[in-house]
Parts: sequence; structure tokens; C-alpha cells
Amino acid sequence: MILVTGGTGLVGAHLLLHLIENGENVRAIYRTQDNIQKTKSVFDLYKKSSLFEKINWLEADILDVPSLENAFIDITDVYHCAALISFDPKDEEKLRKTNIEGTANMVNFSIAKDIQKFCFISSIAALGDIAAHETHITEETDWNPEKPHSDYAISKYGAEMEVWRGQQEGLNVIIVNPGVILGPLRMANVFEQGSTEIYQKVSKGLSFYTLGSTGFITIDDVVKTTYQLMKSEIKNERFTLISDNIVFRDILNTIADTLKVKRPHIHAKPFFMNLLWISDFLFSNLFFRKRSITKATAKASYSTNLYSNEKIKTALGTVFTDIHFYIKES
Repeated sequence: MILVTGGTGLVGAHLLLHLIENGENVRAIYRTQDNIQKTKSVFDLYKKSSLFEKINWLEADILDVPSLENAFIDITDVYHCAALISFDPKDEEKLRKTNIEGTANMVNFSIAKDIQKFCFISSIAALGDIAAHETHITEETDWNPEKPHSDYAISKYGAEMEVWRGQQEGLNVIIVNPGVILGPLRMANVFEQGSTEIYQKVSKGLSFYTLGSTGFITIDDVVKTTYQLMKSEIKNERFTLISDNIVFRDILNTIADTLKVKRPHIHAKPFFMNLLWISDFLFSNLFFRKRSITKATAKASYSTNLYSNEKIKTALGTVFTDIHFYIKES
């Protein structure tokens, strides 16, 4: 039986569907019953409602060690998707606890229960920092602790260190580092983070765009490629998963055109983005509200990092879905 954490999130829900479609026996852990409905909505969207009943749901938490005892009964493989995603500095402690300590718990149980293979869904945020002589960030790019990183990036990097510790103790592991994951446009109101947030902002009339860029990938490509890696003989490797490096303006324009709303038309230059996060910081503290933009997200909006997907294409011959086509058809 396969154990999936984070099964009520965008990645976990789609992974559960893909696993069951491929005849796998699956157990998913959850914290609240309400979250399970998000997963059900994914199955309903693809007209696979009957397959939802095949999930073995179990109430457990990656931070609650006793609850994991039952979760690991009869488990052979693990997909660890659960994570906290936040770029608000106020969430630093929660990020470290959930993403690092939670991953450590999963790794420890996997070692103790003699799990055959452990997959960790990481992020391109945990990849290294490009050097002056490099053009693309790869799986081998060194992490430079002297450079600034978001608390989220640090927590995912720390989680990866826990996975590599497990590998050194005999656990077979796979780490995947997806770029920005785009789900179906039709599910823009189901999940609260990632592509859903982008879709919602554009639909409400987002005015600003930036000329930064990053790696993007569809949710379908993430789950299919991850499953292929777990079924293969490949082990103790990490893989960057992106379809392409795309300028933010181009992604926003495609979403706007698909939704038939006005394109973002004001170029938000670095100076403006920095002014924006400072203003947001002041207002959030003054009115006790959650941050909508931080120093890390402002910087990311105008950064032009390029990521290489050559390793996964060489390993599996992967052909990724065109991002713009996916948005228009989803």
C-alpha cells in the first residue's frame, strides 16, 4: 500500500487520482474532514467520482508522531506532499516545524518501517544559487547560505537535508523540485495557494505585471513524472521539474486572455515592487492583517532565474505539456 501525505492539497489530490487510476492501493492522511472535500472536487472535476471511494482515509498529522503509527501499517512506499507554503516572515517558526520537523518524522518512520521507496515533493526554491559563470540552475547548483533566501526556501532545503539523512541511513529516496505548479483553470476556487491565487488575481482585474521569470509546470506533469520515477529503478536522485522558463507578463496575459478579462497593463519595475512590499509591511502591522506581498515575493517577481530540466528529460525522455496551451484548455 502507498501512503500519501498532503492528499488534500493541489499536488496530493491529483497524485491520489493518478495513483488510483493506475491500480494502486492508496492510503491518505488528513487533519480535518472539511479538507477531504477539496480532494473530492478534483475527482468530480475529472468525472472520476467513483474512484474517490477507493482512497483509504486516515486521520493523522505529520507533526503528531503517535498518529503516524497507524498510518504506516502495511505501507510499502511513501509520497510526502504535505507542506506549509507561506512567504510571510511571521510564519517562519510554522514553516520550519511543518516542513522540516514534519519531514523528519516521515523519514524516521520510513526507516523504522523498512519502506521500499520514499518520494519527497520539494520545490525549485530549494535548489542552489546560480554562480557568475552559470546560465541555468540545475540539480547540482550549490546552495549558498550567505545569500538571502525566503523562510519557505530555507524550510524546504532543510526538509531535503532530512531526506538525504534518511538516504544515508539506508532509505531509498527520490526528490522532485517542481517549479510554479499550474492546476486547471476550472479549479480556481478550490485551492487557496499557487496557481489558484494567480488565477484569482487576474480574474479580479490585476493591473500590474513584471518582467521577471521562473520555471512553470502543469500539475499533470508533476504527478505523472513523479509516479514514473517511483516506479523506475532510479533512486537517491533529485530532479528539477519544469516545462519551461516563462516571463511572468506572458503567463498573466495568457490567463487574462483565457478568462476574457483585461490584461495587466502597468509594468511594475523593481523599485515599485520594493516600495510595495515596504508599504504592505507597514499596513499589515498597523491593521494586524496577513501580508499580501513580502520582500521575498517582491524580489522573485523581477528575478530572472532560469532552470534546467535536462536531467529529467534524459532520465525518462519526458515531454512536458506546453504551459500556454494547458491554461487555455484547462
